[in-house]
Amino acid sequence: MIPAARISAAIEVLDDIATRRRPAPDALKDWGLAHRFAGSKDRRAIGDLVFDALRHKNSSAAVAGGDDGRSIMLGLFHFHRGLDIAAIEKLFSGDRFAPAPLTEDERATLSVERLATAPDYVRGDYPEWIAPNLARVFGDDVVAEMQALATPAPLDLRVNTLKAEPDHAASELTAAIGRAPERPALSTLCLRLPLEPERGEPHIASTEPFLKGQIEIQDLGSQLAAEFAGARPGQQVLDLCAGGGGKTLALAAAMQNHGQIFAHDADRRRLAPIHDRLTRAGVRNVQVRTPRPNSDVLDDLEHRMDLVLVDAPCTGTGTWRRNPDAKWRIRPGSLAERNKDQALVLQAASRYVKPGGRLAYITCSVLEEENSDQINAFLAAHPGFSVVPPQAVVEAYEQESMNILGPTVRLLENGLLMTPLTSGTDGFFVSVLIRSA
Repeated sequence: MIPAARISAAIEVLDDIATRRRPAPDALKDWGLAHRFAGSKDRRAIGDLVFDALRHKNSSAAVAGGDDGRSIMLGLFHFHRGLDIAAIEKLFSGDRFAPAPLTEDERATLSVERLATAPDYVRGDYPEWIAPNLARVFGDDVVAEMQALATPAPLDLRVNTLKAEPDHAASELTAAIGRAPERPALSTLCLRLPLEPERGEPHIASTEPFLKGQIEIQDLGSQLAAEFAGARPGQQVLDLCAGGGGKTLALAAAMQNHGQIFAHDADRRRLAPIHDRLTRAGVRNVQVRTPRPNSDVLDDLEHRMDLVLVDAPCTGTGTWRRNPDAKWRIRPGSLAERNKDQALVLQAASRYVKPGGRLAYITCSVLEEENSDQINAFLAAHPGFSVVPPQAVVEAYEQESMNILGPTVRLLENGLLMTPLTSGTDGFFVSVLIRSA
């Protein structure tokens, strides 16, 4: 397919997403099934256009003066990709599969100056209804923070210290993919591969370092969140919302395979991948507690855990750079539902923490309603718990890892927040609480 034909396809997919209110991956898959002549490179290029347009939907629409797929694409090329009118007209020519030529109104309307007076939610590319929630968190920095959350994310890998040292894993990865990873300053265990659209994302799962269990795919923010929990060798740990096991694996490495981790999730389907991942990573201290009907599989753990980690269900606002269409599908009702889920899982988690033990609450959200508000409500109902000062959590990590976080994390009253703008990670909130002895 010629470049202009890919643009036409992207416009068609964008209109399908808007009309049917469906996830972008579903719309792209259906387009591909209906246009089997399109090769894998074509489908990837169309997907890149669609996701880029969704990242910048509000600002692109404002520049073009319309909110349909064509207008958003015009605004994207003019403002975010820096094409002038003449360059855009070469792509929107109306020739063989290309989008129709620009109208006089479109030529006259395209203007980046319109953004100068646009509201924050337009310049920051997020839904209008959530603007007060985000302003509460970021204040005057909201546009800069949200623009950073609209940029494509790099591919982060965590070195599994049960199988390899960081320098060795980096060398093995370089040999496997033909490019050297970056080494972010915040963690010696993170190997980062910045996005290179012209080369495409390497298929890490087929490389020798991955197959040998030396590396795992995990965002740096998620890696740090697991580190902040403070698991130590010999402890008894419960990962209450383990899902596919990403943080479970990180905890096992931090504990050097000593002690015991119990991995559980209310949805047994989410737990399914964990078994193969544990084997590949060489983890020997994890016991998977799969839920069973009419049975409390965690009953014997009550008040026994040194650490309970809660990777809480949330809206995922901190992952919008990886899932840009999700920010346009989120609704106020979904936030309220997640708040109920978070309160319930915190209540459940408290049951297993022993006196003197810790409870680590983690979300991939930047919203105070899912973060500080939940901790405040929990503390009000559970006076036996108190927050470990966020500065103390940071200092403990720095002392243990010899990495300096400095101003890269936002210290809040009862937790810390990482964002793409400040820490170069997905958005993550971490609060560590301790139960009175």
